[in-house]
Amino acid sequence: MERYNIRQEIDKKLTEIEGHEGVRILHAVESGSRAWGFASPDSDYDVRFIYVRSMRDYLRLDEPRDVIEWQMDEVLDINGWDLKKALKQFYRGNATLFEWSNSPEIYRTTEEWEQIKEVSKAYFSEKSAAGHYYGTASNTYCDALCGELVSYKKYFYALRPLLAAVYIEQFHQAPPVLFAELLRAAEPEKELREAMEELLEKKRFTKEKELKPHLPVILRFIETELERQKGIVHRMRDDHNKDWKKLNECFQRMLRLTEITGFQEDI
Repeated sequence: MERYNIRQEIDKKLTEIEGHEGVRILHAVESGSRAWGFASPDSDYDVRFIYVRSMRDYLRLDEPRDVIEWQMDEVLDINGWDLKKALKQFYRGNATLFEWSNSPEIYRTTEEWEQIKEVSKAYFSEKSAAGHYYGTASNTYCDALCGELVSYKKYFYALRPLLAAVYIEQFHQAPPVLFAELLRAAEPEKELREAMEELLEKKRFTKEKELKPHLPVILRFIETELERQKGIVHRMRDDHNKDWKKLNECFQRMLRLTEITGFQEDI
């Protein structure tokens, strides 16, 4: 499907979800390689969204599930989190949720989400995020980069989280989502930068399951940075914001807004 058609299809699916599930979608984004800037020709669309239910649902004893898993096939992977779950994950410093919040590929958003996003900034945890990115890169290296041949996709699944960890080390804030922005901020030496830029260009024309010989410059960086980030994460102090007040106030404000807009029925 062409890009404009797929966006229309995604918007149609989001509207179906709202009607079928009785929810309101506050924010919907691309979360995978298409948001990161290194999609393959056959990459699917990883659609993630945050939704809010009526106050009536939140007051039920048999509370509905806090996730909606709508579709997963070769083209679309669509699922979302309830607002209550999302706010709890912001409290924990969930790095994936911060990525959804900062994704450059937005399918749908609201003024309410902008308020939530502003509140969430106080809950970004360097230790939690750096640990997440180190773990992701380490697992990718062990699972996919130790053989004689490698998928270019798997290289990026190690490179991007490592560059995100470097960004946190340098700027002490949530890293950008786009790989190109992370690379620019890291300011790597010329040989490594050119190797990554060449790899990025090749990835755009290489199918995800194609296997290629290792690129020594890239592999050496991954191995060296993994060891360095392991030490950094180990030494980082716990910087989690343990005060629920702003998140509780945000949740209550969002529920009041659903009443004002007529989203929920009287109970």
